[in-house]
Amino acid sequence: MRYVYALTTALALGGAATALTLNHPAGAQTAQNEPGAIQASVPRAGAPMSFADMVAKLQPAVVNISTTQRITVQQQNPFQGTPFEMFGRGQGGGPVTRQAESLGSGFLISADGYIVTNNHVVTAGTRGAVVESITVTLNDRKEYKARLIGRDASSDLAVLKIDATALPFVRLGDSNQARVGDWVVAIGSPFGLGGSVTAGIVSALHRSTVGGAFDRFIQTDASINRGNSGGPLFDLNGNVIGINSQILSPTGGNVGIGFAIPSTEAKPILDRLMKGQTIQRGYLGIQMQDLTADLADSFGVPKGNGTIVARVEPGQPAEKAGIRQGDVIVRVNNRDVTPDQTLSYLVANVPPGTRIPIELVRDGKRQTVTLTLGTRPPDEELAQQFDLEDNDSGPGAQDGDTMGAASLGIAVTPLTPQIARQIGADTNAQGVVVLGVDASSDAAGKGLARGDLITTANRTPVRNAADLARIVGQAKSAGSKQVVLFIQRKGVGRYVPVQIPN
Repeated sequence: MRYVYALTTALALGGAATALTLNHPAGAQTAQNEPGAIQASVPRAGAPMSFADMVAKLQPAVVNISTTQRITVQQQNPFQGTPFEMFGRGQGGGPVTRQAESLGSGFLISADGYIVTNNHVVTAGTRGAVVESITVTLNDRKEYKARLIGRDASSDLAVLKIDATALPFVRLGDSNQARVGDWVVAIGSPFGLGGSVTAGIVSALHRSTVGGAFDRFIQTDASINRGNSGGPLFDLNGNVIGINSQILSPTGGNVGIGFAIPSTEAKPILDRLMKGQTIQRGYLGIQMQDLTADLADSFGVPKGNGTIVARVEPGQPAEKAGIRQGDVIVRVNNRDVTPDQTLSYLVANVPPGTRIPIELVRDGKRQTVTLTLGTRPPDEELAQQFDLEDNDSGPGAQDGDTMGAASLGIAVTPLTPQIARQIGADTNAQGVVVLGVDASSDAAGKGLARGDLITTANRTPVRNAADLARIVGQAKSAGSKQVVLFIQRKGVGRYVPVQIPN
């Protein structure tokens, strides 16, 4: 399975006809409270016989969004690799600029032309591409050039503006009232087929997805396909409770698992974007690791109740507050860290500069620290912190000190500055480097590989194979069936529980 954004399609068909013109124009900041917003409902006694009346009222507020992009690519010699390669010389090797188009959906939230959509709908998704223009097509097929008012990549939200008045618009509802099993209706432009309507139910709430660290998505089985991105997910009162954003699919097509950004999560972000403000999120300055059942037992906390600190960034709020690698953070600002309320989500939704309590478990004991949140850097900047140069050569072939490590099915050697440079580690770091892994061992099953750097075992520093053997022996003598290793691979660290053979 993979998550894909429901965006690009090659079709460019117009939307369905019939527009609804309202006589209550409203500004972007007041429209959500104005009586001009479309009202629609269906009987609640049992499943509705038809959504037709509701859809007829709502469709005019849903729009098609298309972008024109300029993409620069490197031209290739068409005869390269053939006996005729010499005839193609001079025809390739230089940059070529081409035009491309993409399609998505959106919806009007004010009578004066403010539109909500996904960030990925209105930004170039291809490296080297530049969005030159954004066109909005209404339900009556009128077209407008749109301006990008604001966007936020982390939440995948964007706000556009077209110059028009007396437009039909819809209201953001309260997604906190949504329940699993509620009927929902999605309207959008899948594959460019404007005005397409699908219906289903809320399949789950508070879903976290790849790329969704700061959101808790609404999952629905209402069909969502490429081109539906940015379109609204309606409840039976005609209120928008979600912005369709992603699908989970092995093929890229609908399989009945779609995700929408909850309206209650989106509204404060949209309010700031409409004012031209940037979105700032709280930041601890740590790398995090999920707490599996094996790790929970080793760290002395219940499964699913907390997140492990895999790394503490120097000079950031967590380090200043005394948080250490190996701590398990279980509460943030008096709210439990759970699979539904992840640490990333809780921290990101507290404004930078806020002083909050952090409750953690260290060596089996609970304690609370207080810190002032920093400002989360842009995703691109965070990615660069760990974007180390690939080096597949692994540590050099040496006579490693492998004493005792064989009990875990691994051979190790002490870290040297030379090996550190080869594996992308800090030359001042301490630890042992994996030279080989027994394919039948639990270590191999847990993903350990040649070139991994082991810095601690059971949260005790490891400087050589003798240290590792001693820690493993102590754990076995104490009746433990596993040892928890902290490994680093290309600068990214994580805890790995490895079974001790009998």
